[in-house]
This record gives sequence, structure tokens and C-alpha cells, in this order.
Amino acid sequence: MAKADQVEIRMRIVIENPVAGVRHSLQTGDTGVLDPKESQAGEPLAFDFPVHIAPGPKFFGDQVRREGPERRFVYIRVGQAAGDHGSPWTRRMKIDIHDTPQDLLDRAMAGEGVIELTVNGTGKDGSPACATVRPLSRRLV
Repeated sequence: MAKADQVEIRMRIVIENPVAGVRHSLQTGDTGVLDPKESQAGEPLAFDFPVHIAPGPKFFGDQVRREGPERRFVYIRVGQAAGDHGSPWTRRMKIDIHDTPQDLLDRAMAGEGVIELTVNGTGKDGSPACATVRPLSRRLV
């Protein structure tokens, strides 16, 4: 798809209730670590990144991963996967973006703000969340 058919928007993933002292990072490309952060006392972590949207909608960008013809998602790397080799965890959170409501996409493409997805950073067992993590909320900020 030609770049001329794409509009860049900003997205933000906010990890609420992350496990304190565990490094998290946005994944860039297939394996790269981008913007590593740790919560000292469970305060939220935020990761901002650009996404290119084409009609369909179709999603493109360095942080956008694909699975099948439609599913698009972003990985948040956790523990060793985020570059903390002393961590007992090596995980990734998979956060879907392909199902972002069209009205939010339209408003973001019109320059009205950043699409913010909020997820819970702690699993039911008290360890860092991993695998597919469903957004608790999606909004324009």
C-alpha cells in the first residue's frame, strides 16, 4: 500500500497495576526493545508510538505485528524479554489494535488526539500479565 494512502496517528498503551520492579518495553520490529521502563511502586507505565492507518482500516508501523489477514497487535516485552537479564520472567503481552472502534480511528486521523488503550499489567496469580491482554478501555486523549 502506498504511503500516500496512509495517515499517521499516535497510540498509547497504558499498563495499569504493573508488577513493581519488573521492566517493560515496547517491541519494535521482530525482536527489538524500545523505551524500557519499570514501575517502582505499581504506578502506571505508558508507551507512545506511531501507527499508519490505510483504508480498510489497515495498520502499519514498526511496532505493529500481524497474524493472519486481519489481526494486528502490539507487543509489550516483560522482564528478560525487555532486557532485564536478572528478571525471573521472560514474557510478552499481546495487545490487539485491529479492533479499535472506527470512530476513534476517524477522530485520531482528523488530529483530535491520541488513542489510548489501558491494560492490566498483573495476572491473576500476581505475576506480570502475558499472552493476549484485553484492553480495559480505549479512548481518545
